Amino acid sequence: MNYPIGEFANIVGVNKSTLRYYESEGLLTPHRNKNNLREYNEHDIGWFQFLLHLKNTGMSMTELKQYTKWRAMGDETIPDRLKLLEQRKQFVEQEIQALQQNLDILNRKMVFYNDQMKGNKYDFVLIPKTMKKN
Repeated sequence: MNYPIGEFANIVGVNKSTLRYYESEGLLTPHRNKNNLREYNEHDIGWFQFLLHLKNTGMSMTELKQYTKWRAMGDETIPDRLKLLEQRKQFVEQEIQALQQNLDILNRKMVFYNDQMKGNKYDFVLIPKTMKKN
């Protein structure tokens, strides 16, 4: 099934100008119908959604372009694509760890405030000795 740009934009959850931008950057290549209007298909939906996931991991436009270029070159670039994804995964895992640490501190501070309201007075310690790395 083919989708005109407006319908495709609704399906993937972005506006038409975003699709045009991705196209101008060489990340998305819609087909053109006999009237030279953009048409997208199911394959384009999956590819664009994957690009959005990569972007949401913090991947730069340069990295997205490189990945797209490698993808277009075929299976011989799978090792390169895998290496880029492994690097991005490591970055995301580090980001998750940092977010988890921030969440832990927020939770501990909330417990501290609840204790304070109950009359249990003590000093809040940002990182208890039991949590510090030696």
